[in-house]
Formats: sequence, C-alpha cells, structure tokens
Amino acid sequence: MERMMNQRLLHTPEGVRDIYNGECERKLRLQKDLHDVLKSYGCRDIETPTFEFFDVFGSDVGTIPSRELYKFFDREGNTLVLRPDITPSIARAVSKYFNDGQEVLRLCYEGKTFINHSSYQGRLKENTHIGAEMIGADNAQADAEIIAMVVDCLKKAGLEEFQISIGQVEYFKSILKDVDIPEETECELKDFISNRNLFGVESLLAGMEMGERQKEALLSLPSLYGSVEILEKAYALSCNESARHAIARLKEIYQILEFYGVTRYISFDLSMLSRYNYYTGIFFRGYTFGTGDAVVKGGRYDNLLAHFGKNAPSIGFVVVADELLAALERQNIAPEMEEPPVEIRYTKAEQEAAIKRAQALRAEGKAVVLKLEERV
Repeated sequence: MERMMNQRLLHTPEGVRDIYNGECERKLRLQKDLHDVLKSYGCRDIETPTFEFFDVFGSDVGTIPSRELYKFFDREGNTLVLRPDITPSIARAVSKYFNDGQEVLRLCYEGKTFINHSSYQGRLKENTHIGAEMIGADNAQADAEIIAMVVDCLKKAGLEEFQISIGQVEYFKSILKDVDIPEETECELKDFISNRNLFGVESLLAGMEMGERQKEALLSLPSLYGSVEILEKAYALSCNESARHAIARLKEIYQILEFYGVTRYISFDLSMLSRYNYYTGIFFRGYTFGTGDAVVKGGRYDNLLAHFGKNAPSIGFVVVADELLAALERQNIAPEMEEPPVEIRYTKAEQEAAIKRAQALRAEGKAVVLKLEERV
C-alpha cells in the first residue's frame, strides 16, 4: 500500500507536466530570445500576480467562462482565481499605476496562465505566456507594429514557415449593429461562423429578422478567408459605414506591413472570432506546422481598461511558449544553446588550485563544473 502511495505521488495532476533537462534549457532560451525582441521595440517589463480577485476575470470583462477558472478563497472569504489570461491583469495594473497622458505605453511580460479545460480535450491547463501590450494608441500604425513584432518573435525563435491570420471583430459587430439578437444566439452564431458551418449559419438566420444585405454578409463570412484580395469582397458586402471602416482599417494595416517587409506571413480570416469578448477591432492568431493550436494570439481591446476606470485604446499579443516549443521540436528546429560547462576534475590535493581556476573562469562568464576524483 505504501509503495502504491509513493508511486502515485510521483505523478503530476492532469493538464500539467514537469519540464527538465534539455527541454527546460530550450524553453528558457526561447523565452530569453523572445524577450530580447520585445525589448528591441522599446517595451518595458511589468509583472502582475499569478492570482487575482475573481472580478478581474468576471463575465462582464469578457474572458473565459467561470467554469474554466481555478477558483479558491482567502481567509476573508474573497473569491480569488489563478489568472487564465494576463491581459486583464495588465489592464488593471495600468489603470492603477499609470497616469492619463499622451505617451503610448509599451509593456512586455512573461508568466504562467491556468485554464481548467475539460479533461477529454487533452490540453495543457498550465501554459507559459510571453507577451506585449501597446496602450494609448488607436491607429493602423500601432496595429501594424504589434503584428511586425509578432513576426520578428517567430523568426527569432527559428521558424521559417508560419502564418499570421488576421480577423476583424468590428466587422462582425457592425453587421449585427441594428439587429435585435439575444446574447446566447449571437454566441451560437459566432461559433457557427468560426467553424465555417454554413448550414448552421443558414438555419440560425432563417428564424431572424434582418435586412437582406446583412443576411448576405453573415452568410459570406465563413468563406471570407485567404489573401489580401478577400478584403475587396468584404468591403463590397459591407452593409453600413462602420463595416466599411473596419475593412478600410485592415487595408491600411496591410499597406504598413508592406513597409515592414512581412506580408508574406500575413493572411486574413473574417470568419475568425475570438472567445474573448473584450476584443474590439483586429484579432489575430499565429500558426505553424507541428501544433494543433495557435502559437500566438492577440488583438485590439479598446474598452477593456474602462472596466478598471481608465479609458485607453490598446492592442497586444501573447506567444504561447509551450505550443511554440512543441512546434519547434517537431520541425527539428533547435535554439542556439549556450556552450556546455567547462569540467574541472581534481583530487583533494589539487582542491585549492581547482577552485581558484573555477572561480576565475566563472568571473569571465563561463560555466564550470567541479568534479572530485578519488584516486588510489
């Protein structure tokens, strides 16, 4: 019985895992490389708590459903949660510590996130996120800079083949602007569109009252993905000025990305709609071979800071380090590692000289391993 108990204690809970030896070294190197890219864009580091009050991630903020949060209580009875997403924490911290001013904030961070996925999904419940947020800028230049930053991150990681797929939440919202639709029905419609389930969209719209142009635009959304050319079709389908403005913004972003020289990595997908309701404009994901999920997620969230008492347009992204590392391994791409440590073998008689040599080498920035040998 005791042996069985000891064996059970060796295992981790479902959804988390140990990372050790070479994999741990590769992950730390990847995090450093990504951080270097973010710093090269002028981002300043920020760190927020691993757990927060429940309301920071409540349904009115627009994050994940409550059932997927890890919840617990403090001694005063407050409901706390392990953060499922770092962006709302950044929004809270910025609202508290940074003054309202004209200066654009560029912040970067890394940390763990926790989502209680259903067990049958077989996904990690603990992930490492490395991200950046640009707060105080509402223009296509800021959008393009963030996307260029994403491309540079993935290139720095060693990827050559990847795609940044850009959607536009505002386009979908604009189509439904004058339609009286229950929140539950809207969520169902978003799911059908995101899954490109045209029959589902048709059946749902059949029982709704709306104009023919709106219906045509919604029915077209599942097929509006591909190269920049699809933006012309989307613009022609726009049923109001705000929808046209949303597409015009995407066109301007693409033009600026041409200056960055990264358009070969860019595609558009207007059927892509985030489960995070705080996104307000462009929304994007980064994909590559060797992983079933996105390695990058991000977008514009102009209203999120207002939840914490500060009005500031914002855009940001996170690199999901665990997904990216898995993709790199499956593509046989290894980050450039540091030199292996110098090994100094010595006997007790040589101990003083060996230690002094090791310390001198460490002072030069080299890694050193001392190994005592018992010689007869």
